Amino acid sequence: MVFSARVTTGVEGLDKIIDGLRMGDNVVWQIENINDYRKLAESFVKSAIKEKRRVVYMRFGHHEPLFAPDSGLKIYSLNPDAGFEGFSSDVHKIITNEGRDVFYVFDSLSDLLSSWATDLMIGNFFFITCPYLFDLNTVAYFALLQNRHSHHTVARIRETTQLLMDVYSTGKDFYVHPLKVWKRYSPTMFLPHLKDGDTFVPITRSLDASRLLSQISKRWDESTRRQMDYWDRLFLQAEEMQSRDVSPDEKKTMIDQLCRIMLVREPKMLDLARENFTLDDLLQIKTRLIGTGYVGGKTVGMLLARKILTTDTSIGYEQYFEPHDSFFIGSDVFYTYIVQNGWWKLRMKQKTKEGYFKVARELKDAMANGIFPDEVKEQFFQVIEYFGQSPIIIRSSSLLEDSFGHAFAGKYESFFCANQGTPEERYIQFEETVRKVYASTMNEDALIYRRQRGLEDRDEQMALLVQRVSGSYRKDYFFPDLAGVGMSYNTFVWKKGMDPGAGMLRLVLGLGTRAVNRIENDYPRMVALDEPLLRPHAGMKDLRTYSQRNVDLINIRENEFQTVSLIKMFEEAVDIPFEKIAVPDYEMTEQLRKTRGGDIESWLLTFDSLLTDTSFTKVMHGLLKNLEKAYSYPLEIEFTVNFNDVGDFRINLLQCRPLQVIGVEKNIEFPGKIDSDKVIFSMNGNFMGGSIVQPVDRVIFIKPEAYSALHQQEKYEVARIIGELNRMIENRNEMPVMLLGPGRWGTTTPALGVPVHFSEINNIAVMGEIAHLDGNLMPELSYGTHFFQDLVENRIFYVAVFPWEDGVVFNTKRLLKGKSILTGLLPEAKKYKDVIKVYETKGSGLNVVSDVVKQRIMCFFKE
Repeated sequence: MVFSARVTTGVEGLDKIIDGLRMGDNVVWQIENINDYRKLAESFVKSAIKEKRRVVYMRFGHHEPLFAPDSGLKIYSLNPDAGFEGFSSDVHKIITNEGRDVFYVFDSLSDLLSSWATDLMIGNFFFITCPYLFDLNTVAYFALLQNRHSHHTVARIRETTQLLMDVYSTGKDFYVHPLKVWKRYSPTMFLPHLKDGDTFVPITRSLDASRLLSQISKRWDESTRRQMDYWDRLFLQAEEMQSRDVSPDEKKTMIDQLCRIMLVREPKMLDLARENFTLDDLLQIKTRLIGTGYVGGKTVGMLLARKILTTDTSIGYEQYFEPHDSFFIGSDVFYTYIVQNGWWKLRMKQKTKEGYFKVARELKDAMANGIFPDEVKEQFFQVIEYFGQSPIIIRSSSLLEDSFGHAFAGKYESFFCANQGTPEERYIQFEETVRKVYASTMNEDALIYRRQRGLEDRDEQMALLVQRVSGSYRKDYFFPDLAGVGMSYNTFVWKKGMDPGAGMLRLVLGLGTRAVNRIENDYPRMVALDEPLLRPHAGMKDLRTYSQRNVDLINIRENEFQTVSLIKMFEEAVDIPFEKIAVPDYEMTEQLRKTRGGDIESWLLTFDSLLTDTSFTKVMHGLLKNLEKAYSYPLEIEFTVNFNDVGDFRINLLQCRPLQVIGVEKNIEFPGKIDSDKVIFSMNGNFMGGSIVQPVDRVIFIKPEAYSALHQQEKYEVARIIGELNRMIENRNEMPVMLLGPGRWGTTTPALGVPVHFSEINNIAVMGEIAHLDGNLMPELSYGTHFFQDLVENRIFYVAVFPWEDGVVFNTKRLLKGKSILTGLLPEAKKYKDVIKVYETKGSGLNVVSDVVKQRIMCFFKE
């Protein structure tokens, strides 16, 4: 059917005022009450249906429905509580599927405030939806409640829409006042018009016009609040509550509302926030917030942990804490950045199945080069002025990050800013870093992580946490005395009798990046808090082998993040309190003095003195257990430690999140006597994943000696083949696979292990790292790293095998007797048939059995 370009509003007198509607028009009605809008919408829809046009009603408001289900139009029910992206995406999909020439009626946009809390996001929604409707030659009705929105938001809507109309009534009189009518004009068009029967009469006399508008304006609040965003008005109301006597219920309601719009959506974290934060706490957070919206999961975790501990008087943790003065960039800034740079259509393409990865690369490149609104730039500059030339770190803090069940550990980026130079230079560095964190939302690992957990359609706005880097200036360097990761539950105990519930730490000198990442050929200090001096290795030789060799820090002179060797720091005599965190290494000192000259002193980082001669171990254990009690869940923290002028330690708590754990604490029955040729491996400790009985239907085994003999490029090719074999596992529960290989899985250095990406091993059920001395291929006991988080969240059981250690059995002869099916699965992998072995073991009785209580693990063929 071919329609005329001119369309009726359904009210003849109204058509005459504006010379009718046009296909492509978006009409925004500013109303005093929803009933006025309903009358206008009913006339519009009735006329459209009569003309046999397709009419759609977008239902999402809290007000009474504008139309009943039997009104002859299609009704879509939408949920704005899903967040800006989810709601806007749903609207976009509906408009796309409905196609061209459709008539729309939307509920009052003002009702979105209860879900989104900011005019900014309503403006963003209209800014992306209105042009799309225009492109599809539709006609759409929208409503705004008068004086509920800031002038900035109304101005943005006025700029975007084709028609903007004021509607008001005085007693029995009903008026329409056109404010904008695109590409139409008449001498009286933009005057108020009084409804008189079926006609509208323009108010042409100045006496009548001034009397009418004066009467209307008296009903409006002319205070400065009219100029304010809904968000600001809400916080002003909260501030007034603090200065007057209000009931506990009123205050509780306000706390609940502020937590919902500024902190978190995830139910468990929301409950914790409401239980622990006071109204004053929330107002203090607001003073450090740039823009509007959520502060994100990482920020909430940090603030919540600090609040829980500082209000606990049993130990008095506040005396041990370094205060924080962080800023938070609200999540609304992220979407505004996307919308105002014109990338929303690209964002919608990326959310499709076809564009999920492909368009993400294009969007990532674009997001690294966008511009920010002037009002955001000004707030960024204020942050730069506040911190001066102190180094800062800009950390991702997305809505889903650090929540129960979804850590997103290492999936989004965080960047250090050395923050040196003129204010203008420091601002440029700051802005570039914000862009890089935003762009990291399109990282392939993050997208895979979201898809694996069914989160690709969830609202995932990126907020940011801007923190002062904890530490001290030491010559040209800046870094803390030590940093680390702490877990309230230690599923990777390495000796029988250790208490998993005591928790554990990973400690490093310098910035904590070496504690949270798997670092090649470098090791943090692992500390079991029930036996702090017990190590997973023994002897001075092992102590040197499994100790930290390099320090991550900020080079102030060169204005960048760097990794510097400890030997270089020994040579430069950098001011480090080694007597508190290390022991002298006399053998290495003598060797360095012979080879390099000078009065060099070498130290081995053990942290033994800190752990035994101070209250540090007790404080960290109590801190972790108190947080675990408050969360009713195991958790993980990131922290730094600095010593003050009198040598006392001060902790800076940087992050706190629920710890992802697998397995259970229960007794497992091991077989009695079993033939040695039926055992693949058996040992005490060196596994993580709790207590399991795991059948194994397929084994992928990389022969250590054959792998060691390969050239570097061939080792990369082996990694890609593992990825292909991993992708063949459609369902891990239906076909559990065990992967055994030399050294470190996921290393970036092929000489140290197999350089797979995590997406190339994510379907594995059991993963083993085998130590191989000839090739220096050593497992890395990486409990507490982002790599560990990936294993746990993908429910991959991990074991490290050191074949030469006492009590360890490692015997692959039974496997090697079988026929490898590698070339049957991947004929193109024939070149590596002597390196990669793949065995079908389904029905053979092969099982991995572990008992976290007895700290025993065995892989064997059952009778």
